[in-house]
Amino acid sequence: MTSAVTTDTSARPGYGALLRTPGALGFVLPGFAARLPFGMLTISILLLVQHTTGSYGSAGIVSAVTGISMALSAPVMGKFTDRRGQSAVLVPVVLAHAAAVAALVTLALLDAPLWALALSAVPTGASVPQVGPMVRARWTARLEGSPLLPTAAAFESVTDEFTFVVGPVLATALCTGVHPAAGLATEAALTLVGGLVFAARRATQPATHAPAAAGEKHASALSHAGLRVLIAAFLGIGAVFGGMQVSLAAFSNEIGNPGANGLLYGVFAAGNMIAGIACGAIAWKIGPRRRLLLGYAGLTVTASVLWTAHSAVLLGALGLLVGLCIAPALITGYTMVESLVPAHTRTEAFTWLTGAVAFGQAVAVVLAGRLTDAHGSSYGFLVPMAGTVLALATLLALRSRLAPKAPSRIINASASAPADERGMGHRTPVTVD
Repeated sequence: MTSAVTTDTSARPGYGALLRTPGALGFVLPGFAARLPFGMLTISILLLVQHTTGSYGSAGIVSAVTGISMALSAPVMGKFTDRRGQSAVLVPVVLAHAAAVAALVTLALLDAPLWALALSAVPTGASVPQVGPMVRARWTARLEGSPLLPTAAAFESVTDEFTFVVGPVLATALCTGVHPAAGLATEAALTLVGGLVFAARRATQPATHAPAAAGEKHASALSHAGLRVLIAAFLGIGAVFGGMQVSLAAFSNEIGNPGANGLLYGVFAAGNMIAGIACGAIAWKIGPRRRLLLGYAGLTVTASVLWTAHSAVLLGALGLLVGLCIAPALITGYTMVESLVPAHTRTEAFTWLTGAVAFGQAVAVVLAGRLTDAHGSSYGFLVPMAGTVLALATLLALRSRLAPKAPSRIINASASAPADERGMGHRTPVTVD
């Protein structure tokens, strides 16, 4: 439905040029409205279920079921989106999500047993619309072969972080200041309205690819080895998010200042946003595979020392460093999708990565929660360390699978270069890694 936008590769990639891309604001703004609820869902469930059951443990179980259900359903939704189109999938999904949230709220307010709440969390998570991957797929379709593609990846990372900062704050204010169910009610309303408006912007949708097309009958993004390696990396990033959420809250309680949790997590998220903005403004001279390995090594080192912090100031500083290291790895991973999987499976590929973060986060929340309950917050911080160490080992062992399909060679970043090379933002002769 749309064609790639060619951009002068001699121009410095920037956010202004990105947002001037024809049709961009038409999907960016409603896309943001539909994605903000993603940052509200888990905390809204946590606060509502804790209010009705009086148990953080029960609330954590329901929240984890929601996250795992979303992670498992996201790739399936992505595959259908690639084949049927974004609007065809998004409209019924947002309607189903609104109904599932309404059912969960009703059961919680009626003091339903834990098993019923957990059961209702399955469709709630499974119906979370994958608007983020859909927005990324639109950027990729519009900017294929453009040096603005890494800028778009950075912009999306910053947008994600913004939703994770604003969403929980908004949800908490609604649940504590209005009604315990107000957070989920607002989440469902924003998802429904934002999702329908986004779906209506059909002009910028990527072209669909019917499964009957030649060579695509049984194609799946997961069949590409490079994507499987990226999934392992994103599981580690999810472990950082989940472990930090639980351990920072526990640490704040241990020092007798529960309010410090918001500040500490805000510093961590701010580091991610700052690094994301910077990544989008840099014209990189090294290949994306090397950037990913270097960025992930930095993330692993910083995440591995969190458990040593015994003061809020030191933990805040370390959290800032962790946030600064997440964005380069996250952005580079999303950018590499263009060169690792074919166009007809990109939405599915993006949902696999988003689902990997959600799954890693859900598992980390459970593990960090158990460790924190038994031994304190220092042990909870071991979860981000373990997750990133394992992911980095996987990246190093399987780094050859992250090579783009085209052989490495000296190239000129010109309009005549292949799309998988031009899309990485090179503007001068460089060696692709």
